[in-house]
Amino acid sequence: MRILVIFLTLIVLSLGSLIPQAKASVDIGVSIGDEGLRGFYLAVGDYYRVPQREVVIIRERGMPYEELPVVYFIAGRARVAPEIIVNLRLGGMSWMDITLRYGLSPEIFYVPVRVGPPYGKAYGYYMNKPKKEWKKIVFKDSDIINLVNLKFTSEHYKYSPNEVIKMREKGKNFVVINDEIKKGKKEHKVKDKRQEKEKHKGKGKDKDKD
Repeated sequence: MRILVIFLTLIVLSLGSLIPQAKASVDIGVSIGDEGLRGFYLAVGDYYRVPQREVVIIRERGMPYEELPVVYFIAGRARVAPEIIVNLRLGGMSWMDITLRYGLSPEIFYVPVRVGPPYGKAYGYYMNKPKKEWKKIVFKDSDIINLVNLKFTSEHYKYSPNEVIKMREKGKNFVVINDEIKKGKKEHKVKDKRQEKEKHKGKGKDKDKD
């Protein structure tokens, strides 16, 4: 009986350790898996030049995945520690309020692109006002999250912002977009290497004929 109780306890504990991982895979809207999440953490860390573990720690404090790039983007522009930005955000401040708190202008979020939903409204602010009035723009949290992730994703992978927007229009979040672009880049490299090998083989055959 005692052995049975111990066995059942071990099962419960092991299931409990799996719950956070399972939740991590589904709370971003789709099941992407641990590999996709690690890829996102790594991309954020590489782009903003911070340790991946630091990114994970901020996420574990309760910061949503897609707001991680915003933390580092504003922290870098404001020249303050990311932890300070995290504290303000988790304390209830909007991203716009945090931006203005450090004397930053909304023009820092601008990325030159041809736009459509869900960026149309945000870019409408830029297009409908002369540049000297951009500092008066007031963005919603969703606008800033979209714009910062667009900049981060396109610049990190040297990927067309317009292509990122097309993926966003399909309802994909930025963790999924990051995963798909990363895999696409790998497949492209493999394809290029394969074509290069075939090209060299063809040259070798031509020499043999000569």
